[in-house]
Amino acid sequence: MFKWRTASLIYEDSTYGAGITPELVYILQGYNTRVTDSLALPIDATESYLDTLLYHLKENSTRVFIVHMLPDLAARVFHRASVANMMSDGYVWIATAGIGSAVDSLGPDRFHDMQGVVTFRPYVPATDRVMNFTVRFKERFLLENSGIRDVPNPSVPLLWAYDTAWSLAAAINKYSVSSSTPGTGRTLLGAVLNTTFDGLAGRFRLVNGQLQLSTYEVVNIIGKSARTVGFWTPESGIFKNLKATNEKGIKQILWPGDLAIAPSGWSMSSTGRPLRIAVPSRLGFNQLVEVSYSLRTNTSFVTGYCIDVFDALVKNLPYPVAYQYVPSTIYSSYEELLSLVFEKKADVMVGDTTISMSRMNKVAFTMPFTDTGLSMIVVLKKDSSGSMWIFLQPLTSTLWITSLAFFFLTGFVVWAIEHRINPEFHGTPWQQFGIIFYFAFSTLVFSHKEKLESNLSRFVVIVWVFVVLILTSSYTASLTSMLTVQRLQPTVTSVQDLLRNGDRVGYQNGSIVKYWLEEMGFHKKDLLGYVEVEEYAEALQRGSGNGGVSAIVDEVPYLKIFLSKYCEGYTMVGPTYKLGGFGFAIMTPAVQQEMAWIERKWFGDPGACESKSGGINSFRLSFSNFGGLFLITGMTSGLALLISLSIFVYQERDKLRAALSRTRSMSLQRLHTWLERLGSTEHTKSTINHQEADRRV
Repeated sequence: MFKWRTASLIYEDSTYGAGITPELVYILQGYNTRVTDSLALPIDATESYLDTLLYHLKENSTRVFIVHMLPDLAARVFHRASVANMMSDGYVWIATAGIGSAVDSLGPDRFHDMQGVVTFRPYVPATDRVMNFTVRFKERFLLENSGIRDVPNPSVPLLWAYDTAWSLAAAINKYSVSSSTPGTGRTLLGAVLNTTFDGLAGRFRLVNGQLQLSTYEVVNIIGKSARTVGFWTPESGIFKNLKATNEKGIKQILWPGDLAIAPSGWSMSSTGRPLRIAVPSRLGFNQLVEVSYSLRTNTSFVTGYCIDVFDALVKNLPYPVAYQYVPSTIYSSYEELLSLVFEKKADVMVGDTTISMSRMNKVAFTMPFTDTGLSMIVVLKKDSSGSMWIFLQPLTSTLWITSLAFFFLTGFVVWAIEHRINPEFHGTPWQQFGIIFYFAFSTLVFSHKEKLESNLSRFVVIVWVFVVLILTSSYTASLTSMLTVQRLQPTVTSVQDLLRNGDRVGYQNGSIVKYWLEEMGFHKKDLLGYVEVEEYAEALQRGSGNGGVSAIVDEVPYLKIFLSKYCEGYTMVGPTYKLGGFGFAIMTPAVQQEMAWIERKWFGDPGACESKSGGINSFRLSFSNFGGLFLITGMTSGLALLISLSIFVYQERDKLRAALSRTRSMSLQRLHTWLERLGSTEHTKSTINHQEADRRV
């Protein structure tokens, strides 16, 4: 409710105290709240022990404390916290129901030590029975304890005890349990478990031997009493009023120090020491981390991509954090800096620190904030291969096959519609096949000379010619690009090529990349280390045979920096081998929105290099680029063919019925009859004869 993201748990070291601890920690994690400390207190803890523990908590930044213990130990904890000035502004104390159930029986001194505490207790309606019992209880208590003047109200456990005794009496009376009857204990237990009634503390009902509670009060200890500020039920959660469970939230709480505004839950430690941020001093790749010194002021300045990301993270935290960067010496390795964090000589390390299993055994890493993976940079060379068959390259093999299939499909559909009514589509089977083939491919250059008689076939051809126009235009543009733009190809395409050829490979000095290359199978003599970006470019230009390397293998962020400076003539190839990436900070939505701007600031525009090297791989046209067009022409052809067949069946229904009546026995004969009528040109001959007669008249 108050968006506190960290809390410290203090519990009693007993079955009662430790019983719910794992479940409580798990549930809090589900609400994005982390338990930073989980401290168990012995029941007989001394004041000195409590003071030491509270001082430890006070040194930390978390100011939200969850207390789960029985009332006696809790009273001593709150007293020592009050002495340590931890019941003041900025602190939050939440006590579980074991403490809240007994607040009504606490004395004035204990109330004084618990000002501002928020706790819970089972809800007991203030009925006439409860009020009457309270009066009689106090009178009886004063009668038996004449020396005590201030009698507290009965606590909830006391009311439970009274109801339990009542249930025992009711069970004996209802089931006529007698002490002389064998098995009295078992009978009495069963009778109590089956007893239900309205007691002082509410409905008395036991399930699996446990009293069932449905409603809790959220109470705030103020002055000499506990004020109800809300309620909680499993069904409705927290709400202000029992009569309006849909009114979510809670009433005004007075926190420790009489603070009406909810504390932030976090503060600088009592020592006031800012976080010590260890930063590596490195040579090369200063876009990531760079440490510069001013001789005039004798101060250091830290800049770079990693620094900007960390600053953006801290800026978007819901609480202020004081920190200072502590640059290392230029000779300190990353492992030495991580050891500083492990030995608590530094609080955090910020920089281009790769997450690995060996490092995770020493320190805790956050989620990676960069691209994770290992890749390689190689030189591009002119590609002169395949010039003889370059005309096939603009289209992928799938698109070639699909185009051919649709050429034949269109020709077949036009023939199927026209051959019965158009004499230009007559002839022997081979002649008709030639017409299909010729007509289909003549549309490629729009040179088909056959006159079409049917509007259906004309519609099919119009759609197909439109598809052919777009396809040929795209093919021409892609082929022109291939013939005029210089085509470049990488000299090496995979790690396997490097291993097979025995080529030398470069890596960044001091990084864990050398270990991974050796794991891949490279010999130490074939691995050369470099520091500067310029050294990468020089080694790649020399090549493996002239004292250089055939490829540079490094993590993706470093390769991005290289390509931002040396865009032309190089490319990133091969699969990306997944690694841990850089880590130090927890990402938040606000930080993620700034990440793109920070990356452009230090790495440049990633699209700029791609635009300059657009001729590296000429764009090949695939089926997915024209899938919509093929779908349209396919549906058009199918629909036209279906309409044509329907018209044929309707016009020839009498002749088909007569022909089929002569072949009732065999299905194959019926099919042959259908095809024979479909392939018949009688209709065409009749049409020609009528046209000739008309001409003569």
